[in-house]
Amino acid sequence: MISTALVQAAEGDANPLFPNPWEAAVAGIGFLVLLFIVIKWIAPKFEQTYQNRIEAIEGGINQAEEAKAEAAALKAEYEKQLADSRTAAAALREEARAEAAQIVTEAQEKAAAEGARIREQAHAQIEADRAAAAASLRTDVGALATELASKIVGEALDDDARSQRVIDRFLADLDAEQQTQGAAQ
Repeated sequence: MISTALVQAAEGDANPLFPNPWEAAVAGIGFLVLLFIVIKWIAPKFEQTYQNRIEAIEGGINQAEEAKAEAAALKAEYEKQLADSRTAAAALREEARAEAAQIVTEAQEKAAAEGARIREQAHAQIEADRAAAAASLRTDVGALATELASKIVGEALDDDARSQRVIDRFLADLDAEQQTQGAAQ
């Protein structure tokens, strides 16, 4: 193949190192037309696409930064609300503790007052029972003492005033004896 091209080149006056001027002109005009088409329509489309991509990327970055700032603001608001909630919860716990302490104190005071009232009633009841028992005992002891004295003396002590004096003297002696024994202990 190379040899046929050399043979044809040798037959004509054409130099293979220098192209034919008409071919060079047509190639140059074709290049210029192609260059004009590239500069007029293709390069602006590439540039427009490039600018659109830059704007999209920058818009995405701006949106990401805005979203990040908004997320940070929401996080700060959430943390503030959480801190406020914790503070409110602590205040409620303290209030509940104070209220519980107050309720316990009131219940203790009420129980102490009720206990004191019950003790007073018990003491009053005991005192009333004691007085009733003492009165009953006086009557019984008086009757027994009168009967015993009647048997010892040999005569009936029917006189109420006399028997009452004997009973009172006997009981007074009995009380005095108990008091001396209580003081000795």
